[in-house]
Amino acid sequence: MTRPTMNDHVTSREGLVKCARDLFSVVRSGAVKIEINQTYALKDAAKAHRELAARNTTGCTVLIP
Repeated sequence: MTRPTMNDHVTSREGLVKCARDLFSVVRSGAVKIEINQTYALKDAAKAHRELAARNTTGCTVLIP
């Protein structure tokens, strides 16, 4: 049993840039909504990691510089 990774589908920097542009285009269009459930200051990255590991978060987590 294997699990596909992005490297199985995107093999070059150019391909990665194209996929990123396509993804952000869809997000900007509003077709996909990304809900951010919690944010942490970058200085609190260790705390964010502990909370992720402890399963105390849900959905997307964002570090804010």
